[in-house]
Amino acid sequence: MTVADPSAARGVTGRWWGVAAAMFAIAWGGNEFTPLLVMYKSDHGLSGPVVDALLFAYVLGIVPALLIGGPLSDRFGRARLMRPAPAVAAIGSIILGLGADHVALLVIGRIGSGIALGLAMAVGSSWIKELSSPPFETDASGSRGARRSAMSLTAGLGIGAAMAGVLAQWAPLPATLPYLVNVALCVVATAWVVRAPETVARAGAPGRLRDDLRIPAIGHRRFLRVVVPVAPWVFGSAAAAYAVLPTLLADEVGGLDIAYAALITLVTLASGFAIQSVARRIDRPDSARGSVVAIGFLAVGMGMGAWASSTLNPWVALVAGAVLGGGYGMALVAGLAEVGRIAGPKDLAGLTAVFYSLTYLGFAAPVVLALVHQAVPALTYPVLFGLGVLLAIVSLAVVATEYRTREITTADKVTK
Repeated sequence: MTVADPSAARGVTGRWWGVAAAMFAIAWGGNEFTPLLVMYKSDHGLSGPVVDALLFAYVLGIVPALLIGGPLSDRFGRARLMRPAPAVAAIGSIILGLGADHVALLVIGRIGSGIALGLAMAVGSSWIKELSSPPFETDASGSRGARRSAMSLTAGLGIGAAMAGVLAQWAPLPATLPYLVNVALCVVATAWVVRAPETVARAGAPGRLRDDLRIPAIGHRRFLRVVVPVAPWVFGSAAAAYAVLPTLLADEVGGLDIAYAALITLVTLASGFAIQSVARRIDRPDSARGSVVAIGFLAVGMGMGAWASSTLNPWVALVAGAVLGGGYGMALVAGLAEVGRIAGPKDLAGLTAVFYSLTYLGFAAPVVLALVHQAVPALTYPVLFGLGVLLAIVSLAVVATEYRTREITTADKVTK
């Protein structure tokens, strides 16, 4: 890595905290909507498929921001792409706070939140990885940057959803106040992230932008066989836990449906955060052990989801959320670590963007499940969760074909 300003790397560690704060605030804004799904259905008259589609709508902002923002940050630097992102998240939250009874405003707000989150995931993750590596930190392990970015993201997703649910259940202005809290956080994050040093040196004579958008490492054998089969499970498992299960159990929790949705979201993401904190002891550069452990959690979690949706037991659903959260957390860290080992310096943000784009395909799971069940009533949610177990086994079989490999060196990396 060529540092833009070598003097910025001398003598000071912890430069990544400002970027982590921005990722935290943006992730908060990205997931504050989730526990409010029940509120939009019960208090604002939106149908189930419409609400699930709104959950997925921010992927329309995430994916373009990921695929374009990542390579652009490789060209122009991390700071120029990441520093405006908290402001974009704040604008998205303001629109959401004004749009409770207007589907069009909710869609626009969700897309705005998605754009900010896409920049945070592609650019912020790469920036933290670089700020967690020499010359900024001389004792950093290879997976520390991946773990820090994953934990920043997970903490924001979990705490944001929990606070939004609590405020919507018991505070005044339930459709507005949760979003205003995020606006305040984004203001603080904006002031903090501007202090993080740039890590990418500007090229004297940059090539064509079209060439920067190419990501040769996407064809790497290990990326195709280890990363791709697991990536959609990252948020597919999370969405199954905190978007599908709370909706199914809304009538079983004594009028505390919004608070329960917030609780299961918090349990899911707290479990993910916990396993991310010890992920470096599981993930290994010479094998796909991290991905295999993740799939194990996912298969068991899908089985628990089938049980919870069959019995409509809120406690079983919480356990299912915890197990699925473990799968989410391990899959995210394992995927980011694999990307960091595969990508060359010029490909890092671009390949990270592709990985995150694949993860967010999983957010289509709730709306797909709702439409499938609506079209074929015999395919009940317990059956659909059971099919999820089978899909996890198929994913495991694909990963197993590339389980053992020698450690990827710089010479092995695919570069432009």
